[in-house]
Amino acid sequence: MTKKVCIISTTLRKNGNSELLANEFYKGAKDAGHDVKMISLIDKTIHFCKGCLTCQNNGFCAIKDDVNAIEDAVLNSDVVVFATPIYYYEMSGQMKTLLDRMNAMFPKEYKFRDIYFLASAAEEEDTAMDYAIQGLKGWVECYEKSSLKGVVKAIGVTDIGDIKQHQHYLEESYALGKGI
Repeated sequence: MTKKVCIISTTLRKNGNSELLANEFYKGAKDAGHDVKMISLIDKTIHFCKGCLTCQNNGFCAIKDDVNAIEDAVLNSDVVVFATPIYYYEMSGQMKTLLDRMNAMFPKEYKFRDIYFLASAAEEEDTAMDYAIQGLKGWVECYEKSSLKGVVKAIGVTDIGDIKQHQHYLEESYALGKGI
């Protein structure tokens, strides 16, 4: 069965390590025959949530930026993948801001069931992503029909392209994409 897959790369570094993980997931999912869309936040305008909750009453955010289009892609996908660099043991600010802004999705019908998380960190500890994973799990909990299905934790990668010296992370991301 072909699935609709939406991958969101939240790094603002072109060819950053988490973006390379996202690219490998993309290739794996494509090779498995799925319909895959990649969204990069590099060129997107995403403002902070104001907490006005207008979206809960009228179904869309009062702020006019690129979030509405991203939301539509997420709502209409079977699989959603978030890729992020880890900053201070947490997801990127861009990713957190996007998750907050997708609050308008909460009362809507959604197709996605499977969520994947791809992260890269300079830290060497396997626990470097734990807080970010917990943060994403909080978002996933709001969508009761969905669950976190897989995580790639690429540790020890700092500079752009460092992950290429750790092929096993790229291979893990490709395999996760291929196996959805």
